This record gives sequence, C-alpha cells and structure tokens, in this order.
Amino acid sequence: MSILKDRAKAGLIDDNPTFVQVLGMCPTLAVTSSVINGIGMGLSTTVVLLGSNVVISLLRKIIPAKVRIPAFIVVIATFVTILDLLLQGFIPSLYDSLGLFIPLIVVNCIVLGRAEAFASKNGVLASALDGIFMGLGFTMALTILGMIREILGAGQIFGITILPEAIYQPITIFLLAPGAFMALGAMLAVYNYMKIRKVNLAKQGKEVAGE
Repeated sequence: MSILKDRAKAGLIDDNPTFVQVLGMCPTLAVTSSVINGIGMGLSTTVVLLGSNVVISLLRKIIPAKVRIPAFIVVIATFVTILDLLLQGFIPSLYDSLGLFIPLIVVNCIVLGRAEAFASKNGVLASALDGIFMGLGFTMALTILGMIREILGAGQIFGITILPEAIYQPITIFLLAPGAFMALGAMLAVYNYMKIRKVNLAKQGKEVAGE
C-alpha cells in the first residue's frame, strides 16, 4: 500500500511529468487543442509507459549497462508500434487526430526517463505503478490544458458548444501554438503558486506548534 501511495503521489503531484519535470512538451503543446486529443495522447503514453516499465524492470539484470539506452529504446519502440497499429485499426479518428505524435512517443523524454531513472532500478510492481501514475499525471495535465484551450478557443468542450457565439466570442489564438504556450504558462504559474503556498502554510503551522 505504501508503494501505491508513494507512486500515486509522485506521478500525480510531486514529480508530475508536465507541471514539475516539464517533460514531453512537444505533444503537450501540439495535440491539446481539444480535450479528446489530450486524453487520447495521455492514455496512449500511459500504455507505453506501463508496458515498457514492466519489461525493462524484468530485464534490468540481463541488459548490459553499456547498451541499456539502445535496449530501452527497442522495448519502447515495440510498444509504440503495437499501440500505433491498434489505434489505426480500432480508433482511426483518434489516430488521424494525433497523427505523427503517436510514433514520436518513442523519443518522449517521459518514457525513456522513467525507464532509466526508475524501471531499471526497481522491481516489477513498483515499476508498473510508476508507469501507470506517471502516465495518469501526464494525462491529467494534457486534459486540463486541452479543456482550457478548447473552451477559450472554440467555446466548446468535447466538441459540444457550451458558450454560444451570442454570448462569447472565441479567442482562436488558444487553438494555435502561441495560445498553447500561454495556457501552459498560466497552468505552471498556478501550480507553482499553490505548491509554494502549501509549503509556507506548513512552515507557519510548525512555527505555531513550536511556540
């Protein structure tokens, strides 16, 4: 239970790939013009993270240290290829929306980073949980960013109009690259403000208790 709690806290909050480590910025900025794309990209990355973490953890004592990075990439590329074919066959609409960014999961810093920093040094269960929660943390960030951009840029969410043009004029820049940077910057600012505020409140609580 402690492993589950630690990995969940790390992946979703303390070491969130987007808000804390600021990794995977290419898909984060490119595909989050809608909530569906954000969820699809996040869950796709989660599947690859889970599979690659488990396999690399199983093989961690077999893979020679000198060739570990090429070996990790081969494992990751295998899962990305499987995912790519499954999406193309069963969810073609999502496959068309995400396009080139599905194959590019192979070089996503989040996936390779977790393989090197965690899966290659820990057991299968811990590595599987790390893959799941790091992926869910990434998915959460992409979903929130996609929601902000879709609402502000199109007045929609999940493709459904919630802000008619009669009462809201969409800010279309939020559907473009500059809007992605602005929305992500605002999210990072809010996240860091809340994190700093939490630390300061904890310090104040300790000082009061000490008095």
